[in-house]
Amino acid sequence: MPVSQLLVPIREDELSQPLYVEGSHTPDELARASGVWISAAGTVMLPTGQYRMNDSDCWVWFAVENGQVEIECGEDVFALHNGECCMLPPVTCGVSVNVLQEARALWLMVDGPLSSAFLQRMGALPHRTINQGALPSQLNLARHIVQAVVRIAASQDASSAQLQQLLWAMLASHSGQPVAMDAVLSHEIARVVDAMRKNQYRDSFTLAQMAAISRMPVETFRKRFVSEVGMPPQSYQLFCKMERAKTLLKNGSTVRHAGAEVGMSDPYHFSKTFKNIVGMSPSAYSKTAQK
Repeated sequence: MPVSQLLVPIREDELSQPLYVEGSHTPDELARASGVWISAAGTVMLPTGQYRMNDSDCWVWFAVENGQVEIECGEDVFALHNGECCMLPPVTCGVSVNVLQEARALWLMVDGPLSSAFLQRMGALPHRTINQGALPSQLNLARHIVQAVVRIAASQDASSAQLQQLLWAMLASHSGQPVAMDAVLSHEIARVVDAMRKNQYRDSFTLAQMAAISRMPVETFRKRFVSEVGMPPQSYQLFCKMERAKTLLKNGSTVRHAGAEVGMSDPYHFSKTFKNIVGMSPSAYSKTAQK
């Protein structure tokens, strides 16, 4: 069931109220048959202050486009900065958001019998909300979802099929498939992305090696990659390695094995890199994911 105005100021005397653009969506028969769909989406400008997040009976994917917020969810407190997101399981109660710096945020409400499996493939934990990274292409796809949902709410031209394509593109992007900021990647850049995926990120390509795979000069390749993917090639490679490591740790791999599987045979180097990217050590993540 859609929730209007996801965040509500805790203090009634707040001088500045949040500005919302949002809408809800009733999936068609084909969308329901897929098992997962968008039920609502929106974006909001948040002045500094404290907010209460309304409870929802479906999954909430919440991202900060710019600014800084602090999420308090039960005993867990964590920060979300530019380009970071979190995923809240259904009926996660008592969530508060402290906006430390004026922020622009967007959210998607994901419903359906397969929504838990879908969000877990995007890195969500079934019983705990933590800080997650998001690719620029995922944020851009989420913006398109919000725009489509708002058009549907205004009875303009948009469809469940369009929303389904955008939602599954977010998963494809997270899984390392060749999804660009607004369309599929060019053949040259897709060749590099596919090379990274081929052995599940065990290799660690240098910039020169990536450029050679793309058959472009190094600087031309770097600029094209950033333009199409939204981030530098080596940052993208590291993101994919850590997402692969998170999956391995959730499935019971040891820290040493997970590191080796993503091309980092030195456990110390892997643990340090993982903590810098994910925000907690791989051993702590493993314990959290398997509770």
